[in-house]
Amino acid sequence: MAKARFDPDIQAIIDHLRTLGSDHNRQGMARFGINIDQAFGISMAVLRPYAKTLGRDQARAEALWSTGFHEARLLAVLTCKPKELSRAVADRWVADFNSWDLCDQACMNVLDRTAYAEDLIAEWTADEREFVRRAGFAIIAATAVHDKNSADDKFLGYLALIEAHASDPRNFVKKAVNWALRQIGKRSLSLQDPALDLSRKLAASDDKTARWIGKDAAKELEKPEIIARLEVRAAKAAEKSRSV
Repeated sequence: MAKARFDPDIQAIIDHLRTLGSDHNRQGMARFGINIDQAFGISMAVLRPYAKTLGRDQARAEALWSTGFHEARLLAVLTCKPKELSRAVADRWVADFNSWDLCDQACMNVLDRTAYAEDLIAEWTADEREFVRRAGFAIIAATAVHDKNSADDKFLGYLALIEAHASDPRNFVKKAVNWALRQIGKRSLSLQDPALDLSRKLAASDDKTARWIGKDAAKELEKPEIIARLEVRAAKAAEKSRSV
């Protein structure tokens, strides 16, 4: 791996990252389908605590991303400030995605928290690039988990996007479409039924990819423990509403 020189502060971080990695970890990452061309071999369990010691700094995050190293980009995701991430930078970052883990970490930690997340969903799910489309659906999945304030109607609209792209056979796309469908169905009791209806519709499709997405999602959404959890959540919400 080339040892390019960077700004001293960034170089110190890169040098430290090198000490944290191992070839054993790199090979383990490769077995999980992670691109290791520019990877040091550092687990997220090690990278997250290190990110906390650095704190958040948008300029540094963008500089780390520009190094091209896999873990430096993960560190950028963990230490950037979503409110300071410009749309132009978001578009540059998504164009650089070359591994599912980097894509998902960026979507779950940063991109779903931006003021323009809905625009990203609309534009990126329509993009033909594999990791860009994956990012669009990963943001839907992340938003379904993290956005506690939006009404369920917002997520009903995303079901149409899921159905529209359920026949994309590319591995990293179909898994993200499936992920988005499952997370919407697990968000609330009122979304469980429409998400399950779509899952069953896709499961009956003539298209192999749509069929896999639907069957896998339905299997999870039909679990008694999932339904019970949603019922408890709905009951708590109703009780809170009555007490206001």
